[in-house]
Amino acid sequence: MEDVFLNPNMNIEDLIEVYGKIHGFNAGHLYEAIKILDEMLHEADLRFISFTGNLVATGLRGILAQLIRERIFNVVITTCGTIDHDVAKALGGKYLRSSFDVNDVDLRKGGYHRIGNIIVHQEHYGKLIEDFTRNLISELVKVRKRWGVRELLYEVGLRLNDSKSILHNASLNKVPVYVPGIVDGAFGTALFIQSQFTGFELDLFKDMKELIDSVFTCKRSGALIIGGGISKHHTLWWNQFKDGLDYAVYITTATEWDGSLSGARTREAISWGKIRSGGKHVVVYCDATIAIPVIASHLINRSRTSKLQRDLANVTT
Repeated sequence: MEDVFLNPNMNIEDLIEVYGKIHGFNAGHLYEAIKILDEMLHEADLRFISFTGNLVATGLRGILAQLIRERIFNVVITTCGTIDHDVAKALGGKYLRSSFDVNDVDLRKGGYHRIGNIIVHQEHYGKLIEDFTRNLISELVKVRKRWGVRELLYEVGLRLNDSKSILHNASLNKVPVYVPGIVDGAFGTALFIQSQFTGFELDLFKDMKELIDSVFTCKRSGALIIGGGISKHHTLWWNQFKDGLDYAVYITTATEWDGSLSGARTREAISWGKIRSGGKHVVVYCDATIAIPVIASHLINRSRTSKLQRDLANVTT
């Protein structure tokens, strides 16, 4: 370990090396996470990214979509909140900068919802999602009544004309999006309401069959797990059927002392077989909106460099 000076003109790769030299506390963990994900990118054929919907309310949404468009990750597991915010934003919903300390009673009177230090008016959220879902289901039931969640979300992505949309980029690049808690949000509630009038049905087991088939047939798997909850658990759960993830990085601010899954460290997952005993893993304690831009920039750069090298090799041969 050494003390470092900063070069004001450094690029992102130089900054990552600075974290490695600082080492102390979570700088070292972030550096290790990037190295693990770098190896995962080249060695794992099944690469999960899991995250919670609150992040999609922030400007991080575009970066998550970019990671999918670049196929850094080829499986997405997330929450219904992601679908809500992604659809609302794609349809023109305005998410505004605010404060954690704003008066929530006043917000309620004004028709605003708050997500941390972000606010969105109800007209730019629930109504947009409900109208979109009503039109979507009226189209899909003409094809058939019963749909898997993943294939339903594929149809959603095709109908969102937004280059920064997570679902749109996933659909265009054939990256499956799985939402095990699909009914826990505005989109899921709208699906239920439409089912009462149209006969529309969700087939959750279809998604589970797709996931287990993917895990059984892969050679190596890795995951970037951002936050906790059901998306974290679902990612870990299915990988235990192949003796665990070979690569795992958690980005979290939760603590483990209360026994919650959100706060459980990677080493606890080893006891369940969700991360392989010899796998590479690390926990980074950091706000995802700080850590992910650094991680994503590196992975996208490495992925593009590797593709360019492969293309050049093909030309010379």
